[in-house]
Amino acid sequence: MSKIDELIQELCPDGVMYSELGVIEDTGIIKLGRGNVISKKDIAEYPGDYPVYSSSASGSGEFGRYGKYMFDDERITWSIDGGGRFFFRPANKYSVTNVSGWMKVIKNDVLNSKFLFYVLSDLWKNKAYDYTKKAHPSVIRNEYMVPIPPLPIQQEIVRILDNFTKLEAELEAELEAELEARKKQYDFYRNQLLTPKEIDGKWFMNGKEVELKPLGELIFSLKTGLNPRKNFVLNPPDAKNYYVTVRELSGTSITIYDKTDRIDDDALVLINNRSNLDRGDVLFSGTGTIGRTALVKDKPKNWNIKEGVYTIKPNQNKVVSMYLIYSLNSQFSQKQIKDKTVGSPVCSIPMADLKKIIMPIPALSEQERLAAIIEKFDALVNDISIGLPAEIVARRKQYEYYRGKLLSFKNIAESQEA
Repeated sequence: MSKIDELIQELCPDGVMYSELGVIEDTGIIKLGRGNVISKKDIAEYPGDYPVYSSSASGSGEFGRYGKYMFDDERITWSIDGGGRFFFRPANKYSVTNVSGWMKVIKNDVLNSKFLFYVLSDLWKNKAYDYTKKAHPSVIRNEYMVPIPPLPIQQEIVRILDNFTKLEAELEAELEAELEARKKQYDFYRNQLLTPKEIDGKWFMNGKEVELKPLGELIFSLKTGLNPRKNFVLNPPDAKNYYVTVRELSGTSITIYDKTDRIDDDALVLINNRSNLDRGDVLFSGTGTIGRTALVKDKPKNWNIKEGVYTIKPNQNKVVSMYLIYSLNSQFSQKQIKDKTVGSPVCSIPMADLKKIIMPIPALSEQERLAAIIEKFDALVNDISIGLPAEIVARRKQYEYYRGKLLSFKNIAESQEA
């Protein structure tokens, strides 16, 4: 029998009480609140070393460093606009913005802050918040049922999960480092395969002679999407179509997220008239984050692209779509793209200049062979279902499962009803 089992048997053999977060606040055990408006201008006017946390679902949620601070004690914060994820903030000087909530345990003899954080984090993985349903304090009060076992049990669970979290983080860091090394190896390998070399006035790649041709000679057309500014409204009620931006371009594929903007049927028709996507088209981000790519694998039925995302229609008799994607991402092409990029702070590469990018073009059969080789290596590095990324995901799922088991208790109210 583990120490946790012994403590449960001794202190709460019949189960523990579960209470809504709002009830826990109403009884004075915790206090919920919301951060203050802190802009980048504020941070610039009062520079300092105190972290400001904002609405984020990744990393620590840090927005910047400030010369002022709101808190210097232990609290839980969460992202109101960023999906409701929880963060544990140890006693330190820090602030949170108005798109974040904060939670402070008032009665530490009843509830352990870190225990509450672990409980809420475990429950949060089954929640869904977006820009319509935000994780306001008034909302989450009624959405989280929290077990409150005796304090010694809470403290033992915190000790176990802290140790497990540390171990899990160390193992994951090792895997991330290995994955990063693999990515660098992949970039090197891809560049070796796709970089031409001049010998006696002729160009060769992988021992075979190639031609260097501008992109404009390899494609039928180069277009862009439509800006909503004067044409349509983003995210109208009940819209079921997607407005794809640079965020959704994932190397060789398009990834639709919960936060992907939506458009109605009329807006989709308008954009289709501007950029009629078809199978085999290549997408390229020409504004902002320049150079991200994706392949249109099937003719889209419920999405199209934003202005600034370019549609490249390859002439399949001259260039293979996947070869074109890998070539655009190669060091040979990226240097040219960087040299032709203009603008500040928002950068872009004019479509006319993109057409001038020179690429090595071997025979179609060689293009297909190179694309297949790189695609296999790409999958080993990036595919979430195999290799190191899968192991990282497995570690996280293992931790979440273990955490969920530790934080599951028999509900005393259900036992009494039975």
